[in-house]
Amino acid sequence: MSDPVMAFDGNELWTIHYRVFRYKRSSGKPHYDKFNVEIAPHETVLDGLEKIWAFQDRSLTFRHACHHASCGSCGIRVNGVEKLPCIVPIREVTRDGGTVLCEPLRNFPLVSDLVVDLGQFYRRLEEAHFQIIRSSEPIERDEHESSNVHTRFENCIECGLCVSACPVSGTDGLYFGPAALAASWRMIQEPRGVDPLSVRSNADQEHGCWRCHVAFECSEVCPSNVDPAAAIMALRQDLLKRKLLRLFQRGDHDRA
Repeated sequence: MSDPVMAFDGNELWTIHYRVFRYKRSSGKPHYDKFNVEIAPHETVLDGLEKIWAFQDRSLTFRHACHHASCGSCGIRVNGVEKLPCIVPIREVTRDGGTVLCEPLRNFPLVSDLVVDLGQFYRRLEEAHFQIIRSSEPIERDEHESSNVHTRFENCIECGLCVSACPVSGTDGLYFGPAALAASWRMIQEPRGVDPLSVRSNADQEHGCWRCHVAFECSEVCPSNVDPAAAIMALRQDLLKRKLLRLFQRGDHDRA
């Protein structure tokens, strides 16, 4: 049963104990530092990190930009769960006097503290033929396509939370990952000049869509409701139907 809605004084401040993962390449020894932060309940986890940087430790490294979940750059794990800290109010993750655990995303190379290297993640999106279409360019739509489906996939902000949450990405460094596979399914449904056969071929391999273990953790943490797990299941169904069709066509040809 969820906690009852609490009323907050606009001037109320909580003392929150931040436990922050630290790592510097120069030292090579990961550890956790603790910081006490005075913060209002409605302020975000990212607000607290910025206060730590501004008033306690200028060496703390983390990414931030838009502060409203449109850029995806600030993704970390908050209390063990992949989040965009810019939209997570303190009152949703702890109480006055409580602790907030901040750690970097999993399944990515560490750069410094809460910053990870997303280079491979972006390369996988390129392999999926994921394209950015300028708003000035007209988009040709097929009469049978569902605009809702494509709008949802276009909402991907490339934050990497899904890859961090994915158990397969943690065990298979060659796995395409949920974001790239969801992008593949979108490209198949709305090619925009991309050859759908090449996209299918790219996804239909050992480290492609068949490697997914159907944990659905990727969809659980997605801040944009893209639902990459559903896209992977649809991609599998599409590939399987085509395999069966080719099999039956081959049988008909042999009998002829």
